[in-house]
Amino acid sequence: MTLPALGDLAVGQEVARRTLTVDRARLVRYAGASGDFNPIHWNERFATEVGLPGVIAHGMWTMGAASSVVSDWLGDPGATLDYQTRFARTVPVPDPGQAEVEVVAVVGALDPESTTGRIDLTVTCDGTRVLAKCQALVRLS
Repeated sequence: MTLPALGDLAVGQEVARRTLTVDRARLVRYAGASGDFNPIHWNERFATEVGLPGVIAHGMWTMGAASSVVSDWLGDPGATLDYQTRFARTVPVPDPGQAEVEVVAVVGALDPESTTGRIDLTVTCDGTRVLAKCQALVRLS
């Protein structure tokens, strides 16, 4: 695998863009894999009773799915050295149907000395940012 070359990148350059989709079936599978069976992720009645608009995606699903955009661009998930975000809004998942999460990855900073870059991700659902200060530190060639 050849990582993206630091010399081929510029601050502000978009390096990846993807629309991710999530439906109720994916939430159930994620709950099983993660062990997070909180009913806000699968039970409409419960979710609305606690003040949510309905069932919402797991925050960790959203965070992980967004990071996959960077890993795929790098071609090596091990080249992500650090990844951080804050949860800003929920991702409501309709039934029937699916929610769409838009991820845009842009070079935020480059460090020639360490051959690393900071990739800033804008992660939105229905035009609203759902992850804030979403950044990955990545190794480059």
